[in-house]
Amino acid sequence: MVRPSDLVVSLFDVDRDDTLLVGGKAANLGEMLEQKFPVPEGFAITAASYFEFLKENKLNEKIKHLLSTVNYERDESLNQISSHIQKLIKNGKISEKLMSEIFEAYKKIGSPYVAIRSSATSEDSKAASFAGQNETFLNVKGEASLADKIRQAWSSLFEPRSIFYRHEKRISHLKTGIALVVQKMIESDVSGVMFTQDPVTGDKSKVVIEAIFGLGEYIVQGKVTPDHYEIDKKSLSTVEKAKNPQDVMLKKVKEDNREIKVPSRFRNRQKLSDHEIITLTKLGIAIEKHYYFPQDIEWANEKDRIYIVQTRPITTLRPAPPFGRARSEQTTRIASGNLHPILIGDPASPGIGTGKVRKLANAKESNRLEKGEVLVAHVTSPDYVPAMKRASAIITEKGGRTSHAAIVAREFGIPAIVGALQAFAKLTDQNVVSVNGASGEVFSGARYFPPNASEGKFSEAKTKTKIYVNLAEPELAPKLAERNIDGVGLLRAEFMIAQIGTHPKKLIHDGKSGLFVEKLSEGVGKICEAFYPRPVFYRTTDFKTNEYRNLAGGKQFEEYEENPMIGYRGAFRYTREPRVFELELRAIKKVREKAKLNNLNLMIPFVRTTNELLGIKKIINAHGLKRSPTFKIYMMCEVPSNVILIDDFIGVGIDGVSIGSNDLTMLILGVDRDNEEVAKVFDERDKAVLWAIEKVISACRRAGIDSSICGQAPSVFPSFVEELVSFGINSISVSQDAVEDTRRIVHFAEVKKG
Repeated sequence: MVRPSDLVVSLFDVDRDDTLLVGGKAANLGEMLEQKFPVPEGFAITAASYFEFLKENKLNEKIKHLLSTVNYERDESLNQISSHIQKLIKNGKISEKLMSEIFEAYKKIGSPYVAIRSSATSEDSKAASFAGQNETFLNVKGEASLADKIRQAWSSLFEPRSIFYRHEKRISHLKTGIALVVQKMIESDVSGVMFTQDPVTGDKSKVVIEAIFGLGEYIVQGKVTPDHYEIDKKSLSTVEKAKNPQDVMLKKVKEDNREIKVPSRFRNRQKLSDHEIITLTKLGIAIEKHYYFPQDIEWANEKDRIYIVQTRPITTLRPAPPFGRARSEQTTRIASGNLHPILIGDPASPGIGTGKVRKLANAKESNRLEKGEVLVAHVTSPDYVPAMKRASAIITEKGGRTSHAAIVAREFGIPAIVGALQAFAKLTDQNVVSVNGASGEVFSGARYFPPNASEGKFSEAKTKTKIYVNLAEPELAPKLAERNIDGVGLLRAEFMIAQIGTHPKKLIHDGKSGLFVEKLSEGVGKICEAFYPRPVFYRTTDFKTNEYRNLAGGKQFEEYEENPMIGYRGAFRYTREPRVFELELRAIKKVREKAKLNNLNLMIPFVRTTNELLGIKKIINAHGLKRSPTFKIYMMCEVPSNVILIDDFIGVGIDGVSIGSNDLTMLILGVDRDNEEVAKVFDERDKAVLWAIEKVISACRRAGIDSSICGQAPSVFPSFVEELVSFGINSISVSQDAVEDTRRIVHFAEVKKG
């Protein structure tokens, strides 16, 4: 266990409850060492060391002043301020006490060549990966070199890309600490990245591995296109394998890391043997099982031995279509007559983007990219991040789905394609193209329509049925609010709470409940402000016990459950732990009253009985939150009892019902959609499910209250949307990439209904 006063600690003394002191990367590495996973030994230089360094060199006020002058719309301003701050840190003096502890820890691991990686305290969470934002230093040896690289690593917290990324994620620059991980260097013959859930499609049944020759920096940078393997978790069989030739790699040559040519006899070889793929997959499955959450894992293979050098939660998950669903209804398609793609690459970030092509030879040309243009690059290094945010879509010639470009594009919600060979040759500046990040296709022209659509702009279609969006990340709100969206039908709290990172009961125990309220109200307020005066429906937390356990301090307050899905969650939890629920109510009240954002409404999940709903309403009322025309209380309809006794639930006094079709379908059909053996039975279009949904909507119409839906099905099945309109639903809330398609389908369904 790490103490707040510790400056240097062995990774053997660290676990995931120490995230605030040693950062997410170090905390996860220590946790894996404790669980006997193959992690190179090393030590962590804590965030306290960094803060002490700033204090001793009197840098806080100087950095604060410099950051206050940044114009985030101008790359030149960002670069200039970054340069000033980094120079201050690089020229700072490290205390003799700290250097003594660092050198002692270095000697204990044998004074070898080491890798120095950042471990920022806001890094590697479920909401923000910080992929490629801070510098990594490889093959460092000797005390003098170690001290120099430590200062450089600290200064990388203020690289232009890092400053911009924190700004976009609304993360404090000065409160963000940076710890450093110092580990024995692995001289990788092969290295890569592994996702324990498909990061593009959300398919939980697969493990995705990408591999290259040499050190792993080139896969993160997207400098080479890796081999791509997809493995079925249950059978461990490789269901997809793409071997890509590799001409260059990064290797240690004497004292330096150098780019060298891959010997010709190896260039077209498969990077990992089939046996190594299975070994790595088993490790990934075991790590995911330990964390109860899909993982983004970096690994290295040295002399036929696999090491895990990093793991973090996947930050870009989107709901996965259940097994057996037809691809034609999963994938957003582009069509304009019989238009064929002019370029094909690998899908990296779902969605459709249209704009003029802007080819950039390197990151120094980023200021040439105008807002709304399609960024085309050979590769995208972390330095492209500010430009990426301005792009309507991204195309790279090299790189894989695990590259920096792909990860950041998914976090920012920007459609992206990687590995699109000859993009520079085939695309011309100022030509307009449409990019489909879900299929990996690029089309000529700006006119893009889903199948069977009449010519016209869907965003201009008028519908009686309101089209809402499901939203979890506050930083996406301003851009989404510019679109033709009637409001937020499902504001998930879980991502914001995961970003806070600490179990709310631990914060209460430590006297820091105000921090929870402040952070939550800040995120919710940003969304409400962006969409004002359109309604925002905040669903109170529906973490299951296994998800709560993943937060710092979670193991102290959460019991292990065999089946968390039907366990201690939702409304039942609020009645047993009102102090935690009250933190959310305080945040809601703060947004509505202090920020004057009265478009915020409340939605209660997983309500099993009418008595639970009555008890929840009493708690809400006791906090001065009264139902009114500007403050509505919705109940989620996810449990069969909600359907059977819908009139009784309405009678308790609610303003609307939002159908959570995912849980409702599982509980009606008695099927776990994440279990491949039975998942093919899962289908929201089943007659029993449609009967239940129609019953709920009809009851709402009779009672004169709202009916909505926020499950996954409307984002996937056009035919399902048509059924909802025929039932008379008031609103449909869908994922951001399905808004325009859904409005079009609703428009035609309403015309058909008459």
